[in-house]
Amino acid sequence: MATLQVELVAVERKIWSGEASIVIARTTEGELGVLPGHAPLLGELAPGGVVRIRSTSGEELVVAAHGGFLSVTERGVSILAETAEIASEIDVERAREALRRAEQSGDDPEALLAGRRAQSRLRAAGQDA
Repeated sequence: MATLQVELVAVERKIWSGEASIVIARTTEGELGVLPGHAPLLGELAPGGVVRIRSTSGEELVVAAHGGFLSVTERGVSILAETAEIASEIDVERAREALRRAEQSGDDPEALLAGRRAQSRLRAAGQDA
């Protein structure tokens, strides 16, 4: 069975590295599924996106990824995010409060970005945004 070598790195730390059967990420061009043998590409991660990696053991890693790029080469997939949070590490109540604050701030660009990050965290954690 063909596999992908995947590396997910955020500015502050390495999130995950290993063999995977599929990577799913939302880019600015839409949701993208990468299987072994995928054509090379470079995509910009969509604001407030979620990345899903299914390891070869069948476990699924779900990550809220904010800003950055996804690169597919013949060697594998590299995801370079400005920030990334593993679903199991997300404080759901804190994310809900951040979303409430962002929604109350109106059309402020920083508040809109904060709202997208909060929505991404909630989606990654399996919660309704």
